[in-house]
Amino acid sequence: MTPNYQRSARLRELLRAGTVVMPGAINALSARLIERAGFDAMYLSGAVLANSVGGVPDVGLMTLSEARDHAAHAANSTSIPILMDADTGYGGADNAARTVRVLESVGVSAIHLEDQEFPKRCGHLDGKKLVPTEEFCVKIAAAAAARASPDFVILARTDARGVTGYDAAAARAHAYLKAGADGIFPEALQGREEFERFARDVPGTILLANMTEFGKTPYFTVDEFTAMGYRIVIFPVTLQRVAMGAMERALTALRAEGTQKSFVDQMQTRQELYDLLGYDGKA
Repeated sequence: MTPNYQRSARLRELLRAGTVVMPGAINALSARLIERAGFDAMYLSGAVLANSVGGVPDVGLMTLSEARDHAAHAANSTSIPILMDADTGYGGADNAARTVRVLESVGVSAIHLEDQEFPKRCGHLDGKKLVPTEEFCVKIAAAAAARASPDFVILARTDARGVTGYDAAAARAHAYLKAGADGIFPEALQGREEFERFARDVPGTILLANMTEFGKTPYFTVDEFTAMGYRIVIFPVTLQRVAMGAMERALTALRAEGTQKSFVDQMQTRQELYDLLGYDGKA
C-alpha cells in the first residue's frame, strides 16, 4: 500500500497538471477495477456507502466508523489517491476535525464537507436546509487545522444553489476558501451557463464538478468540464447504478429460466477475478 502522505502529494501533483477524473468505487473490489482501468484517483460517495453498506438512503444515517472501514478497505486494495465524501463531518467542528484525522490515517487523500444541516439529504433532492455560513466556516477551519499532511485536500461543498440561490452559493464559496478550504464543490448547478459563471466568480481554486446521473446537472463530458474551469470531475454512483442494473436483469432471467446459462457470457470469469485480485489460486 502506498503511504498516506505520498497519496496526498500525488493528488496535489495531479491537480496541478490538469483535470482529475474520479469514478466512484462501490467497494474494495471495484476500487481495484478503477485503478486497473487506468484512472489516477477514485471517489468514495456517501450515498454509495449508505446504499451498498447500510442498505439505506443517503440521509445521514451512516457513522464515521462505517466510513472509516469502507475507506480503509479501498485504500488497502489500491495505491491511487482517494477523495471521500465526509458528509457534514459527522457533527460539529470538533467532529469534523476528528473525521479528518481518522480518514487521513486510513489512506484517504482528500475529503469534502458540506454545509447542510444534519440530517443531510442527497444534494440533488429538494428540501435541503443549510447551516449558517459562519458556523460552517468554523468547521472548515477546524478540519484544515486537523490534517497531518499539508497536502491533504479539504474541499467545501455548498448546497446553497438549490436552497437560497446561485448568488448565495458563490458568496459562501468565497467565505469557505477564506476559512481554509482548498477548493469548492458547488452542488447541483443546473446548466453550462451556471458552471461557467461559477468558475468566473470563484477563480484561482480547485473546483469540483459532480457528474451524477438522474440529477439536476445536465450531462457534460470531462473535456467540457475542463474547458469550463473544473479540476475534479466525479462520477459518484455510476458504477453502482450499472452493477445494480446488471444484477436486476440477471435475477429476472434466473427466476424465469432456472439457470444462469443465458447470461454467463456477461460475467467476469473466475480467472479475471483472480487476475484483478493478484491471486494465483495456489494459496
